Amino acid sequence: MQDDASEQVRARVDEVYRTESRRVLATLIRLLGDFDLAEEALHDAFAAAIERWPRDGIPANPRAWLVSAGRFRAIDAIRRRARFDGALTELALRLESVPPPEVDERAVEDDQLRLIFTCCHPALPPDAQVALTLREVCGLTTEAIAHAFLAGAPAVAQRIVRAKAKIRDARIPYQLPARSDLPDRLDTVLQVVYLVFNEGYSASSGDSVTRHDLSAEAIRLGRLLVGLLPEPEAIGLLALMLLHESRRDTRATPAGEIVLLDEQDRTRWNRAQIAEGLDLVRRALGAPAVGVFTLQAAIAAVHAEAPHSAATDWAAIVGWYDALLRAAPSPVVELNRAAAVAMRDGPESGLTLIDALLTRGELAGYHLAHSARAELCRRLGRTAEARASYATALALARQEPERRFLERRVRDLGG
Repeated sequence: MQDDASEQVRARVDEVYRTESRRVLATLIRLLGDFDLAEEALHDAFAAAIERWPRDGIPANPRAWLVSAGRFRAIDAIRRRARFDGALTELALRLESVPPPEVDERAVEDDQLRLIFTCCHPALPPDAQVALTLREVCGLTTEAIAHAFLAGAPAVAQRIVRAKAKIRDARIPYQLPARSDLPDRLDTVLQVVYLVFNEGYSASSGDSVTRHDLSAEAIRLGRLLVGLLPEPEAIGLLALMLLHESRRDTRATPAGEIVLLDEQDRTRWNRAQIAEGLDLVRRALGAPAVGVFTLQAAIAAVHAEAPHSAATDWAAIVGWYDALLRAAPSPVVELNRAAAVAMRDGPESGLTLIDALLTRGELAGYHLAHSARAELCRRLGRTAEARASYATALALARQEPERRFLERRVRDLGG
């Protein structure tokens, strides 16, 4: 019976680790002022829980217990090290002089927001922001981050180490931005979350079309942000991710081959994610100012609402792209708008726009621009041009399923 009770407590500790460890870490970072010290304190706190909870019982507030235990363990560790490093004596005294924290829900939420904004601070390089956010906010291992982005684990570890050193040496404050700075800082956070989602939803290279672990983490981050800071653009980003994610299971065959949007089995789209996404889009569009993520979500909503490809309201999609171009002009948005124009007005109209874009040179190295051109040429019966554009796209593509798709297209055209 004793062994059964111990196993139950151990299972409870594991459950608390899964659900609370990142919140506990965020509070410990605030209290201790150091990422590495806080991570060490987190592990010590859970080790103490495994040792003491079977004997003393599970505390009424496990999160508060862990924060307190981690703080005391950190102070003890610093005291021991201070015998050999006098510089740590002042730190130990300072930490001891701070009264034990009140760990209420609001404080924990603020700590989580502080951690997100610190990991996404604009003083850090973009790749470091992504790696640090996935490591500290999401709890992914360095190896998992490296695998997801097809990088070496030592390189990712160095990014994280350098980011932490930059935060420490530049004295980047662990705090929420001032209200006046919030729009710019929030935009950085949202861009990081969307970058993580994009890499999971449409992998930039490798053997798979998607990486579910990354897109799931991005959606979890999006939910966290909306819960903690329900700004319209955060709501719009969560809507966008959910609407895209709703199509995940139909975007590739069981063998891993790409399935285009107009060929996907829409009866298999995730209706719960679509319903939630549509509701979020409506909320975000009700704001006085509509941002770029909300506009992209509005486009995704039009696709989600069409029961089949032929029922898609392409005029509405072109209209949303017009608004998106005004808000955030970019050649990629122009390319996507051109594809929508081709669906609304015919392939010749879209091809004229894409040719103008390629002539400008900004998308010369973008494989999707050449594959879009190839598709329109194919639909117009301009086989030689289609074959040449598919070949150019193939030379530029890095993702293996995309390469196989383009190779099939070339073969189908007799290449």
